Amino acid sequence: MGSAKAQTVSIEVEPEQRTVIREYVQRERVPSVRVEERVTIGRRVPAEVELRRVPESWGPRFSRYRYFYADDRVVLVEPGDREVVHIID
Repeated sequence: MGSAKAQTVSIEVEPEQRTVIREYVQRERVPSVRVEERVTIGRRVPAEVELRRVPESWGPRFSRYRYFYADDRVVLVEPGDREVVHIID
């Protein structure tokens, strides 16, 4: 008996957009959060991690996601199921 696994959603972020996002996080001094579990694409983020609204300056393509900042990385999350869709190092 097989089990069906949901397909992981992943998005591409162009280098220029990565720069915009990293500069925003530094300029706005977004606080870093501590996450006990390893953060990887496809993994669900624990409920105690506060997800922030993506600012308009990141562009409409990212408006559906939320994010958090941890370990010097910006983590984009699908808010419905709290699944990590992209990590910006």
